[in-house]
Amino acid sequence: MNSLQKILMRLFYAVILLIAVLVLNFSMMHLAPGDVADTISQSMGGADEELLTQIRADYGLDRPFIVQLGTYIGNVLRFDLGYSFFYNKPVTALILERLPATLLLVFVAQILALFIGVILGVISARKPNGIASHFVTMLALFGYSAPVFWTGILLLIAFSLKVPIFPVAGMRDITIDGSFWVHFVDVARHMVLPVITLGSIFLALYSRLSRATMMEVLGSDYVRTAKAKGLSEREVVYKHALKNSLSPVITLAGLQFSAVISGAVLVEAVFSWPGLGTLAFQSIIARDTPTILGILFFSALVVIVGNILTDLALRLVDPRMRGKG
Repeated sequence: MNSLQKILMRLFYAVILLIAVLVLNFSMMHLAPGDVADTISQSMGGADEELLTQIRADYGLDRPFIVQLGTYIGNVLRFDLGYSFFYNKPVTALILERLPATLLLVFVAQILALFIGVILGVISARKPNGIASHFVTMLALFGYSAPVFWTGILLLIAFSLKVPIFPVAGMRDITIDGSFWVHFVDVARHMVLPVITLGSIFLALYSRLSRATMMEVLGSDYVRTAKAKGLSEREVVYKHALKNSLSPVITLAGLQFSAVISGAVLVEAVFSWPGLGTLAFQSIIARDTPTILGILFFSALVVIVGNILTDLALRLVDPRMRGKG
């Protein structure tokens, strides 16, 4: 099977998985008590049965479940995620408005956690009993055990209220006017605390795993052979051992991408970050079913695409993966 066939097969499986996610999400929302008509009537202060019947007819809720499901899947395949009655906008437009903020937060937190975690893991693996190794162990224990929202609240109290270094909430200061770099610095200042909060738990995971895999690789035969040939320790570690120790870390990063997305919901709620997490939180409170289904579908799409990109990255880093299906 050539590379093109492998890519096409993965895309085919991805489409099947997305359809399964659509069916599952729609079925769960359908089984939940209440519907859009009940929510709209509550927001209006009440409605009679005739008005409820009319609302259900307008939203297609009076049709059989199979018909509703088929209509919804067909609309999604045409990139139509429905209409939000709470925000009075198409769901696709709402998601595209909030998407850049969430992607910025998630990717910066993930990349920094991965980069710093690998560096800390390599440094501690070179001297397993040194201070750096004990520091990585303590960091991993703290980062993995501390809930994301708890870390965010502590950072918010410490650096926004007690010592007002960073902004309290939001993504930018609307009162600031200036050049591109002025706005860039403003957004960067708003990102510091959310990025640290979201990346803390994943930094702990990556540093610990990087340390373990690097120690295993450094004890392998080809590393001892490289040392016997007279190569310096830096060449052995960064040119030979590091590349082979990255595969498990990259795999974990891809598998944890869904956790990063779910963690972003809590982080955005704590810091009022205007992304998909805040949109999901507000939509759940408002029982805005079309928006909730749209966010669930889009989150699944991001996770599936992230896993495919992880597989491609593994094949680039580790030549042994290129011949596998």
